[in-house]
Amino acid sequence: MFVKRYLIPRLLQYFLVIFLGITIVFFIPRFAPTNPVQRTIAELRSRGTYLNPADVEQMVEDLTRLYGLEGSWFDQYIDFWKRLFSGDFGISFFQFPVPVIDLIKTALPWTVGLLFVTTVLSWVIGNIIGGMAGYFNNKLWSRILDGVVMFIRPMPYYIFALGLLILLSYVFRLFPIAGGATIGRTPSFTLSYILDVLRHAFLPALSLVILGAASWFQASKLIVQNVNAEDFVQYAQLGGIKERKIMFKYVIRNAMLPQVTNLALSLGQILSGALITEIVFSYPGLGNLLFSAISTGDYNLIMGITALSIVAITTLVLIIDLIYPLFDPRIKYK
Repeated sequence: MFVKRYLIPRLLQYFLVIFLGITIVFFIPRFAPTNPVQRTIAELRSRGTYLNPADVEQMVEDLTRLYGLEGSWFDQYIDFWKRLFSGDFGISFFQFPVPVIDLIKTALPWTVGLLFVTTVLSWVIGNIIGGMAGYFNNKLWSRILDGVVMFIRPMPYYIFALGLLILLSYVFRLFPIAGGATIGRTPSFTLSYILDVLRHAFLPALSLVILGAASWFQASKLIVQNVNAEDFVQYAQLGGIKERKIMFKYVIRNAMLPQVTNLALSLGQILSGALITEIVFSYPGLGNLLFSAISTGDYNLIMGITALSIVAITTLVLIIDLIYPLFDPRIKYK
């Protein structure tokens, strides 16, 4: 019954979302006014490279075939899906002739390492502190903390990140200004290199955790206040159950249910990279790579990064849907 009424329709929806999402990603860059082949030739000429007019036409044909832009859009679309199933996103335009998959493999560990840790930390910190502040809404510390969060939360991220960068990198010089590691260092699993990476990642991580936790704090506090007004909480209080147990087991636990779904969506978005974060701190992740791809009209790289993001988000949402009864026993799949 579960397989027929829920699992199969949910899997069909899962594959349909991926198909439509990747299809949209394929066509949108092609509506852009830039032509990557002509752009490549223009860049070669701007660098002073002499191009024989007789050879330009042959170069256009070669680049068109190499970039996967040969034939009509329909032909390109069919060829794109064929290459996609083999993990081949083609050649990058602006880092020619490096394959897109190699660029993604290089940038992915930086983005996942930074965003996975900060997303989980901000979720845990924001929900626990926000839940406690919502439960003890009348306490002085709760009102003060809520005021601080209300001041930080509306602040534009780039202003907040630049403020941290100026304060802790330029004024006090406690952390590096940019990069993922010291220039010239060879990546290795040594303690000195790991500490160097952590030192470079501290500022972008701090900016993401503070603003992320502030957002989760506000949502968690509001949900806890609503749950706290439910009858079963009042019955538990009248029954003499310890307040700590009521707060964590009955109130915050129920309030966390919608936040679990939001966490899955946040984790799925990791693969698209934190665009502003990586630009402000010159962090070598997918966000920076995606910005370069958009700026140069790199169809293949845009499609590679966004396709992975679409698959990650839809997969995590599917997993959460399937295991949600473990978090909420009231849900049954019939």
